[in-house]
Amino acid sequence: MLNILWPIFIIISFIFSVGTGKINQLNTAIFDSAKDAVQMTITFFGTICMWNGVMKILQETSIMSKMTKLVSPIMKFLFPTIKKEDKEYKEITINMIANILGLGNAATPLGLKAMKSMQEKNKNKEILTNNMAMFIVLNTASLQIIPTTVIAIRTSLNSVNPTNIIVPIWGATIAADIAGILITKILINKNKTRRKN
Repeated sequence: MLNILWPIFIIISFIFSVGTGKINQLNTAIFDSAKDAVQMTITFFGTICMWNGVMKILQETSIMSKMTKLVSPIMKFLFPTIKKEDKEYKEITINMIANILGLGNAATPLGLKAMKSMQEKNKNKEILTNNMAMFIVLNTASLQIIPTTVIAIRTSLNSVNPTNIIVPIWGATIAADIAGILITKILINKNKTRRKN
């Protein structure tokens, strides 16, 4: 859909600028936007590299195993059919920790691995399992203690206080997580009841 919308916006902008005699302003806007995009990418890339490095260090230390133990009761509640010795258990746990720390870019490959591992055990490849559905919900509405991506974007746009969105993000992500988990659990239970009947 975006592949259709963006060209339409560009064509409309070009026609409007020619029609109103503002072609010079259009040229200026194009070059300014390109410069801003490059600067934003450099700032963003630096922040991502730093936090991905932090995540890699955490994976190699005992801190990760301690954090995994903290997440263990939550894992038992969210994914009751996944055992600790299962490959996807570790992948989901690390993915959750990465998301909580705001490392979405580090969490994405781990999330894809976890989904692949769960799909391998899925008997019906055309339908998501309950664990897969819950995992998608958690990744969509993930709790973030340190929203590094948003902070990086705000920094690149010269925000006076790029970190002042942390508390609102905590509230929004906690509310989204609670709502998502409750609805998913309700639907899973309804589905189980329907199958029994």
